[in-house]
Amino acid sequence: MPAAANPAAPAAASAAALAVPDPGALLAWYDRHRRRLPWRAAPGTQQDPYRVFLSEIMLQQTTVVTVAPYYANFLRRWPTVAALAAAPLEEVLSAWAGLGYYARARNLHACARAVVEHHGGQFPSEEAALLALPGIGPYTAAAIAAIAFERRAAPVDGNWERVVSRLFAVEEALPKARARLRPLAVSLLPAARHGDFAQAMMDLGATICTPRKPACALCPWQSRCAARAGGAPERYPVKAAKAARPTRQGVAFLAVRADGAVLVRSRPPKGLLGGMSEVPSTPWEPGGVALPAAHAPVKASWTALNATVTHVFSHFALELQLWRADLPAGQPAPAGHRWVAPQGFDAEAFPSVMRKILAHAGSTPAPAR
Repeated sequence: MPAAANPAAPAAASAAALAVPDPGALLAWYDRHRRRLPWRAAPGTQQDPYRVFLSEIMLQQTTVVTVAPYYANFLRRWPTVAALAAAPLEEVLSAWAGLGYYARARNLHACARAVVEHHGGQFPSEEAALLALPGIGPYTAAAIAAIAFERRAAPVDGNWERVVSRLFAVEEALPKARARLRPLAVSLLPAARHGDFAQAMMDLGATICTPRKPACALCPWQSRCAARAGGAPERYPVKAAKAARPTRQGVAFLAVRADGAVLVRSRPPKGLLGGMSEVPSTPWEPGGVALPAAHAPVKASWTALNATVTHVFSHFALELQLWRADLPAGQPAPAGHRWVAPQGFDAEAFPSVMRKILAHAGSTPAPAR
């Protein structure tokens, strides 16, 4: 009786037979098909390290289309790292509102200050020195080193992981596979044009070697790709099964004065949505809290609205029932809170979940910039 077929065997066999892809082929493809992006310098032009830094922080777990207007707004307001370092954190958080993953905004600001205070306003060019800056991890350090300073570095993001895992038909599942993918990525690096190569890998993954229905016929490395030779490019990268995302519940207290002002407060500087503005609420816990009224910010006649705001964070889903109280125009704010008129919403650092809540106050905050 014949042995059972191993679906990974063809790809594995092909991986052993194929030569290492030629970086020159990818660079030639990039010269013809490079994307025009707001933060990308023109061919032959040196990249501004600050612009690389700003764009790379913003692009973490966020799409190019979403980032573009935020990036333009930040450059208008803070065109240099020194200008960003001098800005109040509250203004940076407000400009970031709606972009998500708000720890990035705090780290962005802290890093700018560190560059000014410890490096004279100039980004260091070596990966090790970049890694020592607040909020810069291995990927961002490698991206800045390669793109802004032409250092030989491999900024392995999701696009790189997908391309490399397919080229070599890596069978280990992510995230464990990253230990194997990194040295394979380094093996692809060219002798020169490190910034172009880093961006070419990003473009290849974003436009050709896509998660679904990759355009293998257009790929400059199609003849060197083990996954394509095995007939199953979409199988890679192999991913471990995701754990179920838990749900937390709570009550958000929408206190609205007769003049339209809404009661808000600032979240603690550390932790989830640190330093952002919020409508007061109960703790966010599985099943909610037993006595939500005990967490109301003011004594008032609270009415449960027929509305629940939902939001999905990276590690949990949130459901907030809305309670509303209408208060007189002269009502003072309790300690740690403040009244904000609708025309002042846009100056506050409201994250997306809070903007959803404020939509029920009768005045919606301006769209995120």
